[in-house]
Amino acid sequence: MALVTFSNVGLRYSTGPEILHDVSFTLQPGSFHFLTGPSGAGKTSLLKLLHLGQKPTRGIVTLFGQDMARVSRRDMPALRRQIGVVFQDFRLMNHLSAFDNVALPLRIAGTDEAVIQKNVGELLTWVGLGDKMHARPVTLSGGEQQRVATARAVIGRPRLLIADEPTGNIDRDTAIRILHLLDELNRHGTTVVVATHDEAIVERFRHPQLRLEGGTLKEEPSLTAQAA
Repeated sequence: MALVTFSNVGLRYSTGPEILHDVSFTLQPGSFHFLTGPSGAGKTSLLKLLHLGQKPTRGIVTLFGQDMARVSRRDMPALRRQIGVVFQDFRLMNHLSAFDNVALPLRIAGTDEAVIQKNVGELLTWVGLGDKMHARPVTLSGGEQQRVATARAVIGRPRLLIADEPTGNIDRDTAIRILHLLDELNRHGTTVVVATHDEAIVERFRHPQLRLEGGTLKEEPSLTAQAA
C-alpha cells in the first residue's frame, strides 16, 4: 500500500490564485525524494499538505491509507505523530535546552526516561552537538539550531519525514552529515521528502525528484518511488 497519494490536488489561499494545480503522485513506504523547483514554485505549500498543516482546496490527499478529508479532528494528532518535520524557521522551544527540545517528542509519547537519555545524547553527539546539549537555542548559531531541529524530527523514527531546506543554513560538511542521517533513517524504513535548492546535494545523493514549476509537478523518470 502506498504511504502517500496525491490525486489531482489543487491549493489556493483564501480567494487568491491557485498555488498548486492538479498535483498527482505516489510515495511508496521506504522511498526518498527530493522536492525541487525554483522559488515560488509551491514547494512549501506542498510540504504543508504533506505534514497536515494545510488542507487541499480540491483533489484527494491520502496518508497511511486514509483519506485526509475523512479523518476526524480527534484522530488527527495520532496521524501527525507519525510525521517528523524540519521547518525552515526551526520552531525550537527557546526556554528548553537543545537536549530537551530533541527529547520533547519522546516525552510526549511516554518513552522511558533512561531510553530518552541514551538516544537523545547519542543523536546530538552524532550531529556534532555533544558539547552543547544543555545550551538554549538563542545561544546557538543558525546551523546549530538547524541540527537540533533535524534531530528532534528524526528522534522518534517517524514513518514520514519532511524537511524544508534542511541544509540551507549549515556548512557543506554538516549538510552532508545531515543527509547521511536522513539516508540512514530511510534505510530503516522511513519515507523521506527533502525540499531543497541545493543542486550539489541532489546530485551527490541521487534520489528521485519531485520537481515543481509554477505549481505543477513535472514528469520525472522515477516519479513513483520504489521501496529502498
